[in-house]
Amino acid sequence: MTPAGVAAARLARTGRRPRLRPTLRLRLTLLNGVLLVGAGAVLVLLAWLLVRDALRPSDELLPGTTVVLADGRSLDAAQWQRQLVDSASGELLAKGLVALLAIGIVGVAGAYAVAGRALRPLHQVTATAQRLGEATLDQRIGYSGADDEVAELAKTFDAMLDRIAAAFETQKRFVANASHELRTPLAVMRTEIDVTLSDDEADIAEYRRMATVVRDASERANGLVDALLVLARSEAQAGRQLGRRTECDLATGTANALSAVRREVERIGLQVQTSLESAPVVGDPGLLDRLAGNLVENAVRYNHLHGRLWVRTGTDGRHSWLVVGNTGFEVDPADVPGLFEPFRRGGRERTGARGSGLGLSIVRAVCDAHGGTVHAVAQPGGGLEVTVRLPSADVAPATPGEGRSGAAG
Repeated sequence: MTPAGVAAARLARTGRRPRLRPTLRLRLTLLNGVLLVGAGAVLVLLAWLLVRDALRPSDELLPGTTVVLADGRSLDAAQWQRQLVDSASGELLAKGLVALLAIGIVGVAGAYAVAGRALRPLHQVTATAQRLGEATLDQRIGYSGADDEVAELAKTFDAMLDRIAAAFETQKRFVANASHELRTPLAVMRTEIDVTLSDDEADIAEYRRMATVVRDASERANGLVDALLVLARSEAQAGRQLGRRTECDLATGTANALSAVRREVERIGLQVQTSLESAPVVGDPGLLDRLAGNLVENAVRYNHLHGRLWVRTGTDGRHSWLVVGNTGFEVDPADVPGLFEPFRRGGRERTGARGSGLGLSIVRAVCDAHGGTVHAVAQPGGGLEVTVRLPSADVAPATPGEGRSGAAG
């Protein structure tokens, strides 16, 4: 919609005439007009002064000298000079003012047209922003004019819309997946309760079985909610100062994580190799413990019987690192980047496999919040090795929000 159309629509809604706004186009036009008329006025004034100073021929004649005009009249040279100067300067002033008025009108009209054409992309930006909504995030300005500042603004606005659309789609997918994941344990609990209550012959054993199923489903739902809260907290810390900054050691958190999964490791007969050297970092201890815990838990959960698990920590002076690798089912290298997206398990979405599918998403968010990086490599024959690198406590921490996830085949 054009600016005139917008003004007409506003007038139809309010019933009042819109007041004249000092728009950028109007200010540019007035500025151009003032400069143009001012410069023209200065030129007319200079021409008028030059003419008055130049037309003085009698100054070089003797006093009392007369001149004979074409009509036969004789006039004193000084009187003739005054008449000549007055006539020439008056005619110059009159014609100069007329020319100045014409130039001013043409200049203001031209400036108004040029400013409108130059600012047209800004109107497109405004119109696009007014039309934006959930169903219109695909609209773009698509400016194709001169490569100037306005074109740069239009391209920046289009790039911003691309990022907003991508983030919006990610959020929609996240909400859909979270709703699905939460709905499953709730449906299990309700079904078990309804079936058991509808059975008039249900005994204590049946009620105990129902209670066990409901407890397991509630634990799953509770674990998912906790994971969602940690993910939200981690993503909220990215790009700004951490709420808590304490010096801690990745080796300590990793050792605690290994201790927590010791029974599961023994149950499936994993061979564990560790090399836990000091890895000092500065950050939120709770988030860093969850980072190590998620990596170790994933390495155990997605392993196979009598597989291998290796964990290493250390520092090179500038960065502290944590490496967690495992054997398991084969992962396509092309699927590795997707593992860091919420609700992705082994390159698959919501397959019903163990876990909530938020483990590596939380790891990436914690790394971003601490200005670190996370990198995953698919292992030949199956399994995955994940490497986390965070700024060491011995150096100034990097700017939060610069973390990234990556993969190598």
